[in-house]
Order: sequence, then structure tokens, then C-alpha cells
Amino acid sequence: MRKVFSLPILCGLLLFLALASCMYRSTTAYLLSNWNSDDFTYSYFIPVVVAYLIWEKRAELAREPAQRSWAGMLPALLGILFYWMGALGGEFTIMFVSLWLLCVAALWSIMGWRKLRVIIFPVFMALTMVPPPVVLYNGLTLRLKLMSSQIGVKMLQLCGMSAYREGNVIDLGFTKLQVVDACSGLRYFFPLIVLGILLAYFFKGALWKRILIVLSAVPVSIVTNSMRIASVGILYQFMGAAAAEGFFHDFSGWFIFMVSLGVLVLEMAVLKRIFPDKDGEQHEPPADGKAGMSSVEEHDQRPGLLSHVAPQIVLILLLMGLSVAGVMGGGTTQNRVPLKKTFAEFPETVAGWSGKRQVMEKMFLDELGLNDYLLTDFRNGSGELINCYIGFNDSQTKGKATHSPESCLPGSGWELRDPDRIQVPDGTGRGIVINRAIMVKGAERQLTYYWFDQRGRILTDLYQIKFYNFLDSVIKKRTDGALVRLITPLANGESPDGADARLKGFVRELYPVLNRFLPS
Repeated sequence: MRKVFSLPILCGLLLFLALASCMYRSTTAYLLSNWNSDDFTYSYFIPVVVAYLIWEKRAELAREPAQRSWAGMLPALLGILFYWMGALGGEFTIMFVSLWLLCVAALWSIMGWRKLRVIIFPVFMALTMVPPPVVLYNGLTLRLKLMSSQIGVKMLQLCGMSAYREGNVIDLGFTKLQVVDACSGLRYFFPLIVLGILLAYFFKGALWKRILIVLSAVPVSIVTNSMRIASVGILYQFMGAAAAEGFFHDFSGWFIFMVSLGVLVLEMAVLKRIFPDKDGEQHEPPADGKAGMSSVEEHDQRPGLLSHVAPQIVLILLLMGLSVAGVMGGGTTQNRVPLKKTFAEFPETVAGWSGKRQVMEKMFLDELGLNDYLLTDFRNGSGELINCYIGFNDSQTKGKATHSPESCLPGSGWELRDPDRIQVPDGTGRGIVINRAIMVKGAERQLTYYWFDQRGRILTDLYQIKFYNFLDSVIKKRTDGALVRLITPLANGESPDGADARLKGFVRELYPVLNRFLPS
């Protein structure tokens, strides 16, 4: 019986696993917690699928000789860089990619490119078990809800029903249906894309057909979810609330997913029949394993793995060991910077605007993970209203993303129109650049200003926040920050110019007050 793992190789693999478990302990725990959520339960099957795809290539993999390769150091260095970016910048997705890169580096260094190329698809397939970044996930959830709601309403109207939409709320006249996250279609949006990738992999056809199969999974998922929403609206008048909850709700989700899968399979059959492949058009992996050899690979014509630990692996383990030492030595420890004064001490009057405190519901506080907040309705002598919200986090850690009004407000039925960035006076003789948008819901109109106060910087989007979180976590060892959002209603017939003047004047008076509370 041929010996595949020598003692040095086995020790190297065990050390790799031990170091990885130290580096990615919290990352793995966060990953598993995501897998337990309804949107990502399919991820439990991905390791099994990857293992099967590799097992399917076992004969071809055994035929290829192992070749030590210094080219594996490139993903290793990228993996270590991404590890520190994720640890310091508070982004779990970068940490997942870092772990994947280190695994690729180890495989590449031990096996060489020729052997790795045989299993390159399952290696990339492993990335589908990683949830998207929180910022992308929140935005995608919102867009899917709104798109599905919009198409669902059109379907209901085509069926002769009276229906109109406000955000993700559908008014049927006799009742209102809210398209919540569970009905966004996200629970089978990602699984359908993963299945589309697998179907395209096993589909024997031209490359353009495979790409089309994967891309078509997106509109198929959206349209079928809209059909599900429309069916709930139709059946609600006969079944009542039972049509939108319990067994029927779960069964309809499963049924729609199977319909979506059937559409993809039907698409494959249509492509194969209407567009038959010409000779040589099918894209199969080249049989000659020598193609694509790297010039930095050291030849070893013995099949299987190398019988001794390659110096590349020793270097990768050394880099991982230094990272573990850095973490244990406090290299990723962040200083939690509190407010200069709590918002309980915030003045009730700001330049003639009298405030009335509001209390946020616990469910929203738990979702936002705030350390302190201010929610106040300010009114002037004319009765004009400005709602002021400030949410503060003393540390923006991994898995916690600042929520933008762009994501939250549309979900409650408000449509953001004419989004823009403008400069407003800050009361100190200078100006700050902030976000501006008109909020519309039915006949109601409001004007909103908002910005992110991040350690003395005024930022306008979440990607800027991610970048400066990483930068300041390295230089300043802190990632505290706040969201400031102001909203004022537009009276009947009032132009946005009047509301702009109102908010600009309030910002000019508010900003110096904020500086007495927010850390600089």
C-alpha cells in the first residue's frame, strides 16, 4: 500500500490546523452562527459538495505528479494581509477569504499547479459557503424585497385585484401585506445561484451557455418569489392570515424553489436542443496535464503528495505563527472610546428649537447594537419639526455594520429620491459634505440630511467607513463612530428649498454642540 502522508507532512498539516484554529476561532464561530440562520442553512451542504467534487477527480488527481511550488507564496502573503485587514478593520468576510487563501497556498505549495488545477473548481466552490459582507447583504435584502413587491403587485393587478405598494408594504384594500426579510427571496436566491453554478459545471456545452445558466438564476429567483407574493395576496381573501404564515408559507417557499430549479433544468434542455454544440465547442479540461506548468515549480515525478515538508510550507507556518503571536500580544486589541458626555446630558433646546425625547424600541436597539443614542423631535416657534437621530458605537467590531438610512428607510415604505451630496455650514466657519435626499411615501414628503461622524472625519458612505476603520484601527487603535440623521417634513405646497434652509440652519447650530459629545 502506497504511503501518502509521511510523518513530517502529517505534523505540518496538524500544525497548520492548530494555527488556523487560533487565528480564525471567532471567524469560524461567526460563520457557523450564520449557517444556523434561515438564509444560509444551505451552506452546511457546501463542504459535502466540495468533498464529492474532489473525490470525483481522485483518479486524475492521483495521476498527476506532486511538485513543490514557490508560486503558492503569493496567496499566502495575500492571506496574511487579508487576515490583518479583517482583524483590524472589523470585517468577517475578509477573514473568510484570508482563510481560503491560506488553504489554497498550502495546497499549491505541496501539490503544485498541475495537481491543484485538477480540483480548481471545487476549491473556488468552497467560497460559496461564505456569507456576503453585512453591508452587501443588507442592501441586497432590501432591493430583493422591493423588486419582489413591485413585480408581485403587477401580477396581482394583472389578475384583476386592486393592489398598490408603499415600499415593501402591499395594500390590497381588505388587508395589508408586509414583505419582510423572510419573504425577500434571499433564502433561495443564494442556494439557486449555487445550484446554477453546479448545473453549469456538469452541463456539457459551450462556455457562453454555462455563463447564461448561472446568470439566469438571478431573474428566475426574483420572478418566482414575486409569484409567491402574488399567490399569498390572491389566497389571503379565501384563507385569511393562514395564507401568509405557518405551513402554507413554508410549503410555498419550498414549492417555489423547486419551480425555480425546474426552470433552470428546462433552460439547459432548451439550450441543448435549440443551440446544439458544434464539434470542438464543448469546453472540457485539457487532457494534457503538462499545460499550465509554473516555472517556479520543482519537479517530483512521484505520484501523490511529497514525502517531506516543503520549505514553502515552513514559511507559511512561520507567517501564521507570527500572526498568532501578534494577536495574542494584543495586536488587534481596540480601544473602546466612550462619548465625551452621555446623550442623557444633551441640551433640550438648540438655538430656539425645543426638543422632546423619544425612546427607541428594544428590538431596534438590539439590531443596531448601539452604546448610546439620541432620538429627539425638535420644534421651533412656528411649529416646524426636525427629527434628530444620533447613534453611537464605541467600537465597530467584526460582524457589526453601521446601518445607513439608504438601507433602513426604504424598508419602512419611504422612497429616497434625488440622493445627493451637498456642503453645509457647520457653525465653525467651515463646511461639511453630507448626504441629502427627498423621502416620499404616498402624498407625504420629507427631506433628510445624514452623515457619519467617524473619529473627527465626516464620511458619506459605508465603504469609506470600512476603509477608515481599518486605517484607524492600525494607527489609532480605535473604531468608534456615529451616524447623524436629520429629517424634516415638507408641508403641503412647500418647496424643498424651504426645508433645505431649515435643515442647514439647524446643522449650523447643532454641529458645535455635537463636538461636545462625540469623540474627536
